[in-house]
Amino acid sequence: MKSLNFGISAVYLVFVTCTVLFSHAPVEFLASYIVLSLFTFAVYAKDKRAAVKGEWRTRESTLHLLALLGGWPGALIAQSKLRHKTKKQSFKLVLWITVALNCAAFVWTQTPTGSALSYTVLAQLHQLLATVLS
Repeated sequence: MKSLNFGISAVYLVFVTCTVLFSHAPVEFLASYIVLSLFTFAVYAKDKRAAVKGEWRTRESTLHLLALLGGWPGALIAQSKLRHKTKKQSFKLVLWITVALNCAAFVWTQTPTGSALSYTVLAQLHQLLATVLS
């Protein structure tokens, strides 16, 4: 299971990289997967430490939201490396549903309609960011 989760994550990130390089998908997609995966891994690590110490825990809904938004490669790797959230079947089922939904959404962004909407949203985000930073 450990290498399977890593393998799935790695193959998907290679797929996104190839899509960005050869299909003119926005580079922000790849960047967001990497940043969200690193952040999600860190949240899983923090939650694992809290579980061991009996401290305040991260809500499962937060972990699932991070996965849905694109941090699922980090979530899968964290599950394997940290042996965290691997026993609760309902959690794993919802995680895999978020993986499927996120992958479907990414594929949709490669359609003409999805691509147009993606570029519109990214242009608005860039404009907002430029306004905030100036």
